[in-house]
Amino acid sequence: MTSRPAAVAGLFYPGDKSTLSSQVEQLLSLPSPILNKRPLALIVPHAGYVYSGEIAAHAYQQIANAPHEISRIVLIGPSHRIYIQGLAAPSHDYFNTPVGELKIDTQTIASLTEFPQVEFNDLAHQQEHSLEVQLPFIYHLMRGVKLVPLVFGETTSSAITEIIEYLWREDTLIVVSSDLSHFHSYEEANAIDNKTTRFIKSLDYQSISSEMACGSTAVKGLLRFARQNGFHAELISQCNSGDTAGDKSRVVGYASYAIV
Repeated sequence: MTSRPAAVAGLFYPGDKSTLSSQVEQLLSLPSPILNKRPLALIVPHAGYVYSGEIAAHAYQQIANAPHEISRIVLIGPSHRIYIQGLAAPSHDYFNTPVGELKIDTQTIASLTEFPQVEFNDLAHQQEHSLEVQLPFIYHLMRGVKLVPLVFGETTSSAITEIIEYLWREDTLIVVSSDLSHFHSYEEANAIDNKTTRFIKSLDYQSISSEMACGSTAVKGLLRFARQNGFHAELISQCNSGDTAGDKSRVVGYASYAIV
């Protein structure tokens, strides 16, 4: 049995078990708009908790009352550290966090490597934060769930749609990890991010660019899947780093969305 150790504990979120557990519990207790239906998929930001933790928590609050309905979570996020082609799957059995470990669905991972766009690549996961920052929320709500963690690099949105179609089932939650625009002024970021939200809500995946969202390829793949299956997208909450812990001269945008 092998585990992928936490790489950004103490950087993106607290490295101490007690402190992290308390922070996640506090974030999940904050007031949030609650949708009428359990989401089939979520789009969730992946910055440090001081910046985007509340927006991420708003997403996970949508499943807080239905953990028994979900036995598998598919995590799809962009590679920030190394260049990769396609999607990288881990060979590990567990992902560790300071609060505990989550089991990898190794059987599903093995079946995914039959797709030409998926390969085993532990190096792509070793220092990657886009998936790791999701794990303490997931552990707090449903520590018995199995994970299918996928980091993507140079690939197409249709290639990701194909993987989502293969993996989706009633007991599975798809989580796409993505921040929005990067390093614009507060006013410029709001204008760009509001446009991105309009595109997402209308499932207009073709209009979303990489400048609008760092995980745009997976966002587009998910929206194509939603359109093809008659689902729709809803905004849960939105802000940027100028609203949380940063100045307003160069901000990063964050939002959470649900596919229902």
